[in-house]
Amino acid sequence: MSQQIHTSDAPEFPLPFSQALRAGDFVYVSGQVGVDPKTRQVVGHTIEEQTEQCLRNIETILKAANLTLDHVVKTNAIVSHLEDFPGYNQTYEKIMNRPFPARTSVQSGIGNYLVEIDVIAYVRSIRGEAE
Repeated sequence: MSQQIHTSDAPEFPLPFSQALRAGDFVYVSGQVGVDPKTRQVVGHTIEEQTEQCLRNIETILKAANLTLDHVVKTNAIVSHLEDFPGYNQTYEKIMNRPFPARTSVQSGIGNYLVEIDVIAYVRSIRGEAE
């Protein structure tokens, strides 16, 4: 069984998916994009601005599950343009703490968004700390 995690403080879209689900000791956060939670408008025109907003949206959803970005053990990211990877990496490194989660990042066109990120968080401990 899984438990749905939802917060009105994160972007909501009329699409058939949950913001996040808890299954056992893991929370799976659906792909988030760099949009303002209230207006659903894209935040900024750069990969740095959209990556930061995207990670803040993930952080908000994790908070609804009583977790933080430090609980993230796996990140998957889709970046629209190959030339945006340096800016994406720079912002990701600024926001995420060491040790960094395991990560997969790929380049693929995703419409008007420059980046989409989903994560898996481990509930029982924070990365880098003993259980």
